[in-house]
Amino acid sequence: MRVKIGPYKNWFGPYQLAEVILFWIPKQKDEYGFPHTADVVHKFGEWLAHGSVESKHEIGDIFGDDNRQETWIYKLLKWIDKKKKRKIYVRIDRWDTWSMDNTLSHIILPMLKQLKETTHGAPWVDDEDVPEHLRSTSAPPLTEEQKNIHDVDDNHFKRWKWVLDEMIFAFQSEVDDDWEDKFTTGEYDLRSKKTDDNLYQMVPGPNHTVVTDWDGRKAYAERMKNGYRLFGKYYQNLWD
Repeated sequence: MRVKIGPYKNWFGPYQLAEVILFWIPKQKDEYGFPHTADVVHKFGEWLAHGSVESKHEIGDIFGDDNRQETWIYKLLKWIDKKKKRKIYVRIDRWDTWSMDNTLSHIILPMLKQLKETTHGAPWVDDEDVPEHLRSTSAPPLTEEQKNIHDVDDNHFKRWKWVLDEMIFAFQSEVDDDWEDKFTTGEYDLRSKKTDDNLYQMVPGPNHTVVTDWDGRKAYAERMKNGYRLFGKYYQNLWD
């Protein structure tokens, strides 16, 4: 297998062009301390895009760019953007599908680990998918004001972290490929025994001491299975 996937294409429009042209103008900070484009740069971007600066809106106004004229610069930049393609190259070798689940695990696992380290948000995770102590019902209830602004409970991000950890556990186990050995102790001593119908069966020899924790092994396998289920259920939430 050989995979080469380039970065997502970035939109470069009139407002971005304005930032490049007026590069010496520093960004401003809003009331929360977050930087944003200076007003003069934004207005210049509007002029580049529409040939004019949109007037200040009043409360109750409905506005948008749909009905505003587009300058030749705006049209040119949109044409260029449509021509840009994300570079993706994938070559699949025949052996990659001999054990496709294992092959994919080697790709999925490091991606899940990186996502966990870099994620800035969390999707809504159903209470039924997490332990009781992480459910929304176990957190302090939201006030009406918090509900009105779609706030989250104290366990919101903890639930997503737990789900990611379970996904990582499942794919890590698949990559390790020897998790079943953790539940077996002793030494194998198996012998062939001829049966009455001239067939052979394997029977323990005198030095066979292998003992398997079948209950522990089953619980481990169920946890892996649940991790794969969560991966499928929240697949579309795997973004940063």
